[in-house]
Amino acid sequence: KHTRPYRPQTNGKIERFHRTLADGWAYGRHYRSERARRDALPAWLHLYNHHRPHTATGKQPPITRLNNLPGQYS
Repeated sequence: KHTRPYRPQTNGKIERFHRTLADGWAYGRHYRSERARRDALPAWLHLYNHHRPHTATGKQPPITRLNNLPGQYS
């Protein structure tokens, strides 16, 4: 996805996510290969979205802010 040009609010958010991604997943530990690094990404994203508290969401994981999950509406 792309952010809108000349929109520092959204660009800042994605830049911060890229930094968190680099610190927490890409360079946060030593991987034996690039394949091992790529294989670790889904688990890291799950941790980030479902378990890691975020200050912007009141120390709750981002998943708690979703209101359009599949099966939520009948």
